[in-house]
Amino acid sequence: MTANPLDDPFYYLNNFMQVLDWLELRYADLLSDAEQDFILDCKCLPRESRALLVRMVMRKGIHFRASKLHYLEIGDTAAAIAPLLELGWVDAHLPLSVETLFEVLLKAEIVQCFADVIEQPKGKKTDWLPVLIEQFPEARRFSDWCPTLDERLFSLTVMDLCDRLRLMFFGNLYQDWSEFVLADLGIFTYEKVEFCADSRGLRTREDVDACLYLYQCQQQFEAGVALPDVVAQLHGLELDNPWLQRRRDKLLFQMAQHCERIADFATALSLYRECAYPGARQRLIRVLERSGEYALALELACQAEQAPESAAEQQQLLRMMPRLRRKLGGPPIKRTPARDMQRLDLELPRTDLALSVEFHVQAHLTEDAAPVHYVENSLINSLFGLLCWPAIFAPVPGAFFHPFQRGPVDLLSEDFHGRRAELFQACLAELDDGRYRQTIRERYASKWAIQSPFVFWGVLSEELLDQALECLPAEHLRHWFHRLLLDIKANRAGMPDLIQFWPQEKTYRMIEVKGPGDRLQDNQLRWLEFCHEHRMPIAVCYVQWSEPAT
Repeated sequence: MTANPLDDPFYYLNNFMQVLDWLELRYADLLSDAEQDFILDCKCLPRESRALLVRMVMRKGIHFRASKLHYLEIGDTAAAIAPLLELGWVDAHLPLSVETLFEVLLKAEIVQCFADVIEQPKGKKTDWLPVLIEQFPEARRFSDWCPTLDERLFSLTVMDLCDRLRLMFFGNLYQDWSEFVLADLGIFTYEKVEFCADSRGLRTREDVDACLYLYQCQQQFEAGVALPDVVAQLHGLELDNPWLQRRRDKLLFQMAQHCERIADFATALSLYRECAYPGARQRLIRVLERSGEYALALELACQAEQAPESAAEQQQLLRMMPRLRRKLGGPPIKRTPARDMQRLDLELPRTDLALSVEFHVQAHLTEDAAPVHYVENSLINSLFGLLCWPAIFAPVPGAFFHPFQRGPVDLLSEDFHGRRAELFQACLAELDDGRYRQTIRERYASKWAIQSPFVFWGVLSEELLDQALECLPAEHLRHWFHRLLLDIKANRAGMPDLIQFWPQEKTYRMIEVKGPGDRLQDNQLRWLEFCHEHRMPIAVCYVQWSEPAT
């Protein structure tokens, strides 16, 4: 054992074996026979062979030249790879296409192997490839392609299996083995959550296959595969896992957005109608309008008006419905005027082009007795994240799958709050009797730098924290936190850029900053309206530059 896991030259192997142990313990009932055999055989291999396998798994691609597989801690590569060849996990004679061969050969080696065919040896590899593909359509072994090269090529045959194991461990394929190293280095630290038997997102073998299938569909969509083909694949996918269903809906939503951008309104309408992802109904109404289907758009908008799914949708409906009624020949409807807001107009010299307008306003307004901080979304989110830490990281079934999660996977789900209602109620109850100040300070110290979907450690200094806890009323914190829980995805953004404190008076003011030509965004308007509704001190600062920077 070593104090630092990275001091062990086989640290990467230890991490890989830790994953296999985790899967055996928690996913034994989901493992296929091939996966179970792989884990058993892997544990029986010599350490150097296991290490070489893991080195190959963690590298890019599946084809590796023998000359590129030298590792000091492994030693003799030929001895280490022999058991892998015997098991069939590595193949030294796998047929390769010309395209694949080009990926593993240097330019000079290509010229050497195809000297009789390449007419312009000083040309580009990309120019040679189409010609060689036409002349050599069949796949061949590396030794047959390159008989004059003193080299061997090893091809990994278990990469797909290892990817499935990685999928079961992480619940996704965008996280990889580097997570262990980043944690060992202390770059990322994660909250330790207790895992129960139900704490896994993939509950059946069908879930594993469906998750991998969705990932492949996503890759095809992003690679530009014909959209009807990808949609057809999704239509054939049956899911009874809510987490995977949300992933499917998100992919449908992304494809519908793509169709909307390229003005393929018929496909966009079809996909939005099929999709239950948040925001799909709002986009459906918009596409109906763009398609000239004003009556259908208004009918759906009226239905949405009865039960808006979010404040964002409600805001959009207020804009859409008068426009739709007007297009259908109805009388003009006078819009409710925007609420008057406190306004600051500043004319400032732009002293440094590298600094944003927010920093210029911060420098102009700050005083010793009234410091100004550039916080944007960081302060309110961080205070919420610290106070409600136990609720956010509660071991709710299906929320945490592995030790490298920044937050629960259902964070943006509609039932996130509902599944933890009592826990959040207990956390927010501390605002009633003042306990929250001590709790937040203690968590700031004890949870420092642990990954969180809400806490901005790089912004939240002790000075800012102390001033916030002294100057922000508990009532205002309660309003903000309840609003966050109503719609985390929409409401954790759009907060004012700056906050100014008057510690002696225990008061504050939030300031949204707008530079020349800038305007308030929808989520900012919603936050401003919310603050006015609850009588929170807030202002919009409009800046003009008095002179250019020198």
